[in-house]
Amino acid sequence: MSEKMKNLAVRTLSGIVLAAIMLGAVCWSQWSFGALLLVILLCGMHEFYTLAAARGAQPQRLIGMLTGVILFAANFAVVSETVFDLFSANLIPMLGFGLLLLFLVFIRELFREGSDPMANIGATLTGVAYVALPVSLMCYIPMQGEESWSPAIMLLFIFIIWANDVFAYLVGMAFGRHRLCERLSPKKSWEGFFGGLAGAVVMGLVGARVLDGSYAAWVGLALVAAVTGVLGDLTESMFKRSAGVKDSGRLIPGHGGVLDRFDAMLVAAPFVLVYMLFVM
Repeated sequence: MSEKMKNLAVRTLSGIVLAAIMLGAVCWSQWSFGALLLVILLCGMHEFYTLAAARGAQPQRLIGMLTGVILFAANFAVVSETVFDLFSANLIPMLGFGLLLLFLVFIRELFREGSDPMANIGATLTGVAYVALPVSLMCYIPMQGEESWSPAIMLLFIFIIWANDVFAYLVGMAFGRHRLCERLSPKKSWEGFFGGLAGAVVMGLVGARVLDGSYAAWVGLALVAAVTGVLGDLTESMFKRSAGVKDSGRLIPGHGGVLDRFDAMLVAAPFVLVYMLFVM
């Protein structure tokens, strides 16, 4: 077997395993879904801070990741009745502690020598905003339009992102001629972009059919997810090019790191959530 075929086999197998873990975690329970998001948050922030370090910054990993975990825990507690009952009395103090940690980022830089404080603070806070915040907001997506937690909407959000990626790749490979953003991602094309939109719209129509929802609303959601998902891909490409690396990590064989697999969802999730709140 050639090296190319081996890489394809590894990529396919790891992709199947990753998909099974993701879908299983979403469907199994709210706790398994929360555990999945927490793993994405921790691994994603670690990879981002590694990219920042490769660029010369010295992010405050511990403070940044602890702030991200507190932000996630507070939002997960809001949507989980069990967690809320356990920690409702401590929810405000917990958020206050997380806010203090953000200011501690500035204070700690006063005592670090031989570094660029603006770059360090910027990298630390960007990790929270780029990874922890959107992962925390994903807690609310399965709650939209339902009285209690339901995995169906989250599954369809994932499928829309996947459909966009798959159709963009296939159409781009077959018909791609005009570069979308050659500076950041030379392989992306406008043809692939519109192919991805078409795939996402098809999945949105499936979502409307399955959930007996408005076709127009679900098509709109699919378009929002697809467009912002592409922007998420380009955002991560921007970070990787700045750091001079091909992949954000090596956790997923054949795919790279967690950010390489979830970059589209990180940027799409806040926009999709806002769309759901005001339209659906």
